Amino acid sequence: MLYDDPQRWGFAFQANAQMTLAKLHAQPTKAPVKVMERSIYSARYCFVENLYRTKILHSVEYEILDDWFQMLVSNGLCHLDLIIYLRATPETCLQRIQARHRSEEESIDLGYLQTLHECHEEWFMQRQRTNSSPP
Repeated sequence: MLYDDPQRWGFAFQANAQMTLAKLHAQPTKAPVKVMERSIYSARYCFVENLYRTKILHSVEYEILDDWFQMLVSNGLCHLDLIIYLRATPETCLQRIQARHRSEEESIDLGYLQTLHECHEEWFMQRQRTNSSPP
């Protein structure tokens, strides 16, 4: 849905992603360590940011998602101790996506992955983030 019609589904998809990630963060665990593929932080600083920069999200939608994110991290619900960034080029990511042959990912193109990669690079490598970003 998102990749086929991002203007229509961008906000709904990202709101659902943030809710799902918040629930995962909040789930109690008996183990001393919880490992997650993505966090609410990458949702906000990479995926939401990318949708806004590419003019898929309107300003009000961006502000709603950011306000919700700020509320979740300010109450300690989504605390992180560490993030491990598995850095790969957009070209490598596209090859991996194509090799998976998932029908919902067929319309992902290199341009989308390049802008998403830029958001990750700014967040992790150039340390461009706000005070609520984890270390």
